[in-house]
Order: sequence, then structure tokens, then C-alpha cells
Amino acid sequence: MKKYRWVPAMLAILLLAACAPKPTPNNELTQESDSEEVETTIIPNKQISDNYYKTLIPYKESASRGLVVSNIFTKYDMKEAELGLMRVSQNKFDTEKYYFQEGQYLSEEMLKYWLARPNQTKDKGPEYQGLNPSSIDEATGQEMEATVRATEAPVYLAHLIEQNYLTKTDNNKITLSGISIGLALNSVYYYQKEQYGEFFEQKIPDEELEKEGKKIAQEVINRLRARSELAEVPIVIALFKQEERNSIVPGTYFAYNSVDANQSALGDWKDVHEKYVKFPMSSPDEMYRDMNKDFLNFKQDVDKYFSNFTSVFATGFYQNKKIQKLDIEIPIQFYGTAEITGFTQYLTGLLLTHLPKDLLITVSITSVNGPEVLIKKEPNNNEPFIHIYD
Repeated sequence: MKKYRWVPAMLAILLLAACAPKPTPNNELTQESDSEEVETTIIPNKQISDNYYKTLIPYKESASRGLVVSNIFTKYDMKEAELGLMRVSQNKFDTEKYYFQEGQYLSEEMLKYWLARPNQTKDKGPEYQGLNPSSIDEATGQEMEATVRATEAPVYLAHLIEQNYLTKTDNNKITLSGISIGLALNSVYYYQKEQYGEFFEQKIPDEELEKEGKKIAQEVINRLRARSELAEVPIVIALFKQEERNSIVPGTYFAYNSVDANQSALGDWKDVHEKYVKFPMSSPDEMYRDMNKDFLNFKQDVDKYFSNFTSVFATGFYQNKKIQKLDIEIPIQFYGTAEITGFTQYLTGLLLTHLPKDLLITVSITSVNGPEVLIKKEPNNNEPFIHIYD
């Protein structure tokens, strides 16, 4: 019989508080703002893991935070565009040395202009010009027809994510030491032939998207370098392929580049080998075949328990052609406490039996009432964390 840890939220907090050593005070430093005012900043003493940056307190939201909802299609892409950029940034900015802060240098107004077309921003200065293709036909000087625009001048750049990376100086100050920029690119261009009319879609080939994304990236670097306060800051820039509107998996970053202080010209791009896939698959590629088989065996045994009430699906995250984590979602229609407890016990046993031992696995059981159960198994750990919500 496996041993399980049932940890109600409040009990967990009390136990941690009682057992933890006396905390070391957080570090208080000063940080200079754009207005040259000096602000007190706190660096948390504890770091979750080497895979995460420490975040400064008080937390500062991005200057363009409100745009993400209207510019990125799915909640999956909203999350991944940010988290994926943090992973890419670790190639340049060490989590032990740098602290994270949401972008403070690109305002909402500026980004709105950058995401537009040049013919929509012609009354603005060069630093505000739209980064997407013009919709004006050069031969006629007239606005392109919708179908022509969809193939010859689609909107490539959907959103831009800015992240700031800061370090501590010898005189106990926090200073900007790096910027990361994520360019969220459309894999599908949606358009209307007439106002309030039906939406049509035009898929953008990967080669075209990559070419245009790299062109936009160089222009973004040039504009950042033109600002005196950013002239000497190393910059990472990465290309994110946004999935279509009805996708149930997030897109991923597929290439990145960087420039050192006082440099503007981008060199060779580096590939990012990441991908999210949905299980089960009907005809998986060789890379996913073993995982798909394991998951189908797991799903088959889950169906035996409540064959009429459950559906089971999962999202796998692959890096460099190797699966790193598996997130399983199980929506249920039954609500009895004893029934949920029994199902959770049975499910946890299946998880340990059918799925890879060295994999990070999270199982979320939900009902119409909201979250019911959370199960998390760390790699090579046979005692999953289990929480049944009250």
C-alpha cells in the first residue's frame, strides 16, 4: 500500500510556520526610478528554486500590462509568452545574480503604435512607427482589399512582452542590468472583408513568420538603443509563435538572439526546441509514441473506475525532444466526498504504475463547483503530494 500525504491548506501553513527556522530578514535596498526618485526595494531572502528569479518588492506591474488580453488569443499563450521568455532569459541572465521585474520602459501608448501599421502612425515620429506591414498598395496608393492584405501584408506582430533584469551594486542599490523582449507573432491572421462581417483566416507559413519576426526584432533593438537610458543594457530578444484562437495548447518560443551593452547588430539566431502537445493522440509521431502509449494505459484504467463520468486529457511539455512535465486534467460530474476520496486514491495508484517515474506530473480534478483535488508528483518521488479541497 502506498503512503499518501493529505495536507489541508491551513494545516500545511501551521506546520510550516512551526517547523521552519527563524527567517533571515529580507534585504532592503534602493532603486532609482525613471523620474530619478529613489525608492526602497526589498529582495526576498528565499528563492523557490534555481529555475526562478527572485522578484523585487513592492511588485511593479508592466507599463503595458493591459494590452495582453486584447492582443494574445488564448489564456495558454498569455501565460507561456511570459514564462517562456523567463526560460529563454536564463541563457543570458543567471537566476542567482539577477532579479526579475516586469517591463517598465515601454509604455502602453508606445506599444499600441508599434503594433500598428506604418500608414496608421504616419503622423508620429520614427520611434513610434508601426512595426507591422503597411496596408497601402505602393502602386496605387490605395488601401489593399482585405483578401490581398491577408496574403501580402498580414499582421505579424501581435504583442510585445518586456521583462527587466536587475542586479545589486556595491553601494547597495538595484540597477537595470538586462532587458528581455518577447515578440508574440501570429501563426494565423484573422480578418474581415467588411465591417461587422464574418471573420476569415489566413495561415502564415513558418518560414515567412520567422523571416518577418527577425526583421522586426532588429528594428526593436535599434529603437531601444536610441534611448539613452537603455544604450548600455544587454538585451535578449525572442520570437514566440502564437497558436490559433481555438487552440487548447500554448505556443512556444522558437528562436532567440541577444546584444551586449552598446551593441545593436543582431548576430546568429539560436533555436529554442520547446513544444506543448496534447494527449492522447490518435496517430503520434515517434517522439511522442511511448508517452502516448503510457497515457492511454493510464486513461483506460481511469475509465474503468468511472467510465460514464470522466474524461481524461493531458498536456506534455517537451524541451530538446524530451518530455519535462505532464499536466493531467480530469473534469468530473460526481460530488460525494467519499466518492472523490476513493477516486483520488485509485487515481494516484495508477499514476505511479503507468506513468514515467522521472517525470514531473500534476493532476487537477475539477467539477462544476471548481477545483476538487490536486495531485503533484515530483520526479523520482513515489510519495505524491495530495490535496483535497474543502
